[in-house]
Amino acid sequence: MVTAASVENQTQGLRLDVSNVSHAFQLNRAALPVLHDLSFEVDSGESVALLGPSGCGKSTLLRLLAGLEQPESGQLRADDVPIAGPGPHRMLVFQDPSLYPWRTVWGNTALGLEARGLLKQQRGKVTQALQLVGLAGFEKAYPRQLSGGMAQRVALARALVNEPKLFLLDEPFAKLDSLTRMVMQGEFVALWRQSGFTSILVTHDVEEALLLAQRIIVLSERPATKRAEVVNHLSYPRRRDDRQIQLLRREILGHLGLETSL
Repeated sequence: MVTAASVENQTQGLRLDVSNVSHAFQLNRAALPVLHDLSFEVDSGESVALLGPSGCGKSTLLRLLAGLEQPESGQLRADDVPIAGPGPHRMLVFQDPSLYPWRTVWGNTALGLEARGLLKQQRGKVTQALQLVGLAGFEKAYPRQLSGGMAQRVALARALVNEPKLFLLDEPFAKLDSLTRMVMQGEFVALWRQSGFTSILVTHDVEEALLLAQRIIVLSERPATKRAEVVNHLSYPRRRDDRQIQLLRREILGHLGLETSL
């Protein structure tokens, strides 16, 4: 099992506390509860996956952890400090890379540093990030010249230049073809092990959760609360045909009420 202490790089990931969080949206002038009294903790450098029914509030929780919204009740803390807004060390990565088509790979990657007024002093971080995600030599390419996997690598590099302590991933590989997805899953695990950040992955793919995460939190139907928690002690890299993976998959499907899919 990989832990924060065993990561090669000494970057310290954020520790998270989600305490009794409830949240709702206004829909047709009525409150639509999305999260209800949700509580869990994530250790520094840990990799956690969130699984649950579609529309149960997983993506909403990532937005709250990113500081893009505030919960109606409860508290979110990072390293014992309340999350009051966005910060460069908490990076959110979506399904869609959302690259600017008129900017090169290098230019898209540099956006965070540029916005913070740090690009002149820290240009080398852009090159380093592109090397980490395997895009050295593609600095001058434009998004239209990239495959789906390459575009998602740019999105990861764009986040990495900010030296994040927390990666929030909202189904980042869902739109990739199966072979590219497998490659990207392996590359992300390697990146996490090397860099030491904390990772929270939202996915609908039970196998992906078991391949990438040390712990899987299973959420209920909306409004979501914690239904179960499954710990995966398998070492990395993990194999899809590992018997323990299959046993854990059956356990998680049972928690999701999908016993007929076993």
